[in-house]
This record gives sequence, C-alpha cells and structure tokens, in this order.
Amino acid sequence: MNQAIKPPEFSSMVRARDDARVAAMGRQVLEIEAAAVAALARRIGPEFCAAVALIMGSSGRVVVSGIGKSGHIARKLAATFASTGTPAYFVHAAEAVHGDLGMITRDDVLIAISNSGENDELLMIVPLVKRLGGKLIAITGNETSSLAQEADIHLDARVDQEACPLNLAPTASTTAALALGDALAVALLDARGFGAEDFARSHPGGALGRKLLTHVGDVMRIDVPTLAESVSVPVALAAMTRGGMGMAVVLDAAEKITGIFTDGDLRRAMERLGDLRATKVAEVMTRHPRSIGVRRLAVEAVEMMEASKINQLLVTDDAGALCGALNMHDLFQAKVV
Repeated sequence: MNQAIKPPEFSSMVRARDDARVAAMGRQVLEIEAAAVAALARRIGPEFCAAVALIMGSSGRVVVSGIGKSGHIARKLAATFASTGTPAYFVHAAEAVHGDLGMITRDDVLIAISNSGENDELLMIVPLVKRLGGKLIAITGNETSSLAQEADIHLDARVDQEACPLNLAPTASTTAALALGDALAVALLDARGFGAEDFARSHPGGALGRKLLTHVGDVMRIDVPTLAESVSVPVALAAMTRGGMGMAVVLDAAEKITGIFTDGDLRRAMERLGDLRATKVAEVMTRHPRSIGVRRLAVEAVEMMEASKINQLLVTDDAGALCGALNMHDLFQAKVV
C-alpha cells in the first residue's frame, strides 16, 4: 500500500494554526466585552443617580434576583452590595414564586436582572412586589421590554453583540450587567462614606480584616527591656539578651526615650572601638529612634519598618511615653505581613 507520508513538520504547522485561532478568539472575546463595558460608561446619567438615591432612601434591604446566567450575576452582586455597606441578599426568581417571595418586604428595593426583560418568573413576581409597596430597579438589555416598563427605574445594559461567535451564549450581556451592578455598589459605598475599617468589619476572617482591624496595641510587646543612659555596654547587652527582642530602650532620668540599643549598634561599636567593657550605652546607641502610636494600624508599622529597613519599632502613647515595642517577627506571627 502506498500511503502519503506527511512531512514531520505538518503536525506542528497544524498546531501553530490552531493556537493562532485560539489566541485570536480569546482576544476577540475580550475586545467585545471591553467595548460593551465602555459603552455603559457613556450611559451613566440621571437614571443611575436615581437608582442610587432610591436605595439610599430605602429603610429596607436590596433584593437582587434573576434566573439562569443572570441569576448567577445577581447572586454575585448581592454579595458585593452586602460587603460594601448596602444590606442585600439574593432571591432566585423561580424560588420566589414558590414561597421565597415572603422574604421581600414593602421597605425593600428589588433589583431584577434580565437581558431580554421578558423572563416569565421575574415578570410574575414584579406585580406582587409592587403591590407590597416595594420598589423595582430593572437591569435589562431592552428598554422597551415588559420588565423595563414595569420598573420604577430602568438601567440600560444593552450590548451590540454577544462575545459568543454564534451571538447566542450570554457573555457580553452578563459582563455588562455585572459591571453596571458593580458601579451601582461602589457609588453607594461612596455615598454612604463607607471606609476601609467598615470594609474590614465585613471581612474579619481574612487577611484583609487582619490588616485593617489589627492595631499596634494588639500585637506589641509590653515587657520591653529599658536602660539608663549611664549603664555600660555589657550591662546593656545582658538586658537586651533577656528581652529577646534584639534591642533595649534607653531612657533618661525623666523616663523619656533618648535612644535604642540594638544588635546592629553592638556590631558597629565592636568594629569601631573593640573593647566595650568601659563604654557607656549612650555613646553607641541609636538616638531619635523611630516610633509609632499605640492606636495606629499594625500594617502601618510594617510599612514604616520596611521603608526604614529596621526590624524593631518603639510604640508610644499620645504623650510620647514608651508603651511597648514591635519586632517584625511579631507582625509575621500576627499574619499582618
């Protein structure tokens, strides 16, 4: 049998063409979705501002609902609202008509998401919510749709095309709805004056919560070795060793901080002077050491230590008196770093 033998480079040529097509498709999807989001920015105006005002004026919660892919977007947006200062929860439109509608009160604002604006389940619950006295914000891709017409406020999330090459799978439309919902959440965050500490209180269990809720006073060491200016270096070295921090604080007669004596100070003094047995600690200490207030955030201490390239930091009260000290290792243990 005579069979054509493919040249050895054939498979690599096919793979190269396949990879080029895959990369081109990926770029096309991102470009279409980016264009869809960019178009939304040009539509932000009175309706968007009215939606923020409606939610700000509500004494209830935001209820976000949708079905299918829009339901997934709605669930994410409810979580975003809740974590940024706007109490919110998700209700599945199909479940709402089978009992979950009882979760919605007259004081709530319903945000209904549907690209077509003609979803049967959403349209079934909208009149019931409105009869209760609740308000409706619709996010759709069709301003003439039934859902848009029923809404107190309609936010236009239409897209020119889906990123799917068949123009069928919800891609650009769900991205647009998500981005518009995020814009609404962040505008509400700003309107409420929701700050970093508020955000941390919503996220106490993670790294962000530790960084934003942990203060210097929570992690500092209180039992800090202190010395008089007149003590000798060997006495200072013994105190520093007992303290286990690689440093000791030097105080004057009025117990005000005048310096810090560290392992680094000891090494430099030995290189410069050699025999330190008769040397007073005041002669070799670091004067004007860096310090931080006891009520400052621990993450600020980390930033200060990294910027100054130091491993120890003194902690003081409002009057400048010594309260304690921090070592970089303490901050690692507290998982602030």
